[in-house]
Amino acid sequence: MWIGYNRNMPQDQGLTRFSTGFPSAILSVGELNRSVRDLLEHRYPLLWVRGEISNFVAAKSGHLYFVLKDAQAQVRCAMFRNRNQHLSWIPRDGMQVEVQGLVTLYENRGEFQLIAETMRQAGRGTLFEAFLRLKEKLEKEGLFDAARKRPLPYLARSVGIVTSAQGAALRDVLATLARRNPSVAVFVYPTPVQGEGAGLKIAQAVSTAGDRGECEVLIICRGGGSIEDLWAFNDESVARAIRACPVPVISGVGHETDFTIADFAADLRAPTPTGAAELVSPERAALLDTVSALLAALGRRVLRDIDDRTQRVDHLSRRLQHPGQRLLERNAYVTQLGRRLESAGGRRIEQQGWMLASLLQRLLGSAPRTAELAAQVRNLAGRAGAAMRAMHARDQARLDRVLSSLEHLAPQSVLERGYSMVRDGAGCLVRDAAGLRAGAPLEITFARGGALARVERVTNQQD
Repeated sequence: MWIGYNRNMPQDQGLTRFSTGFPSAILSVGELNRSVRDLLEHRYPLLWVRGEISNFVAAKSGHLYFVLKDAQAQVRCAMFRNRNQHLSWIPRDGMQVEVQGLVTLYENRGEFQLIAETMRQAGRGTLFEAFLRLKEKLEKEGLFDAARKRPLPYLARSVGIVTSAQGAALRDVLATLARRNPSVAVFVYPTPVQGEGAGLKIAQAVSTAGDRGECEVLIICRGGGSIEDLWAFNDESVARAIRACPVPVISGVGHETDFTIADFAADLRAPTPTGAAELVSPERAALLDTVSALLAALGRRVLRDIDDRTQRVDHLSRRLQHPGQRLLERNAYVTQLGRRLESAGGRRIEQQGWMLASLLQRLLGSAPRTAELAAQVRNLAGRAGAAMRAMHARDQARLDRVLSSLEHLAPQSVLERGYSMVRDGAGCLVRDAAGLRAGAPLEITFARGGALARVERVTNQQD
């Protein structure tokens, strides 16, 4: 191994002087990378580099990682948190920027990189400009209107996936669906997601999924990448196919910071393919917990209803009058009516008697044949008395028949013959078994006492 040597370098930089052209010591990989890093950092001072951002990633630590490229080459860049927190704008893929930084080597991986100290915008990249033009065109057409977005089904029984059959995004989505709700049916519509003609093939896969009608919701996804890697999802045909699809579409393209035309056209955007799978598959455990909570609430409600109805039955039972008592009251009323009828008949006979006597006196005073008239009067009086007695006898017989009918038709008499009265849970008399259902409560009244029962089975009259 030949190693160049700079005589101006300090002696502690990991290189050993040699005089014969051969190294006097064997270096480790770490020593080699550290030496090259020191050479780069001493050779290149703080400088400005212009290029287009690609593969941009904002790490949880706050550091920014991206690739700066132009038509001939690219270089990896890193901008640490203490530097990027002063930026007044958010970097995105496709932006043309000017970066001031230090050239160095990342020793752990031996990668040449640029450590950005500051960064400013210098215009937009060609692809990003095309992206903005297409986005503005479709937005003016109303393709992205929120009113056109369709809601997702709450519990989708079938899910379609448009992605590459060999991609990691498909594995992530399938693993998420299997973990959260394994009962969901999955239909995969494989298609290239990168390269020439991929946009048209993605649009065809979306149309195929809509025409087949196999799924209730459709996921379009792929893993992260540069703006060139994701460019198939910025195709106009993909956006129009998404809006023409008869089922809701979720876009899960790239990482959370990646935006494509498909994201704006879809009914819902997910930050990642895994996030898209989570949106269409509520966790089975959470659903079971919800069902358990609903069952418990239903049980409590049923118990409250039973308590309320029991209290109502108790209240109604206190208001309910025994049939025997009602019969006694009716008998007393009929007796009173008989007495009033008898009294009225006696008064009527007495009045008729007084009337006859008055007429007799008038006749005696006016008729010269008093003996005949007296005999006639006596005859009329006898007939009148007989008629009154006959009428009284008829009224008495009618009263006896009414009393006999009342006693025969009285509920207590019917119950004494072995019959019973059946009421449903609402207190209404049951006359037809067709109105009953299994498990319904019944209240049965006998000649003496009663009982509560529950319907075991309902039979028809033919049965």
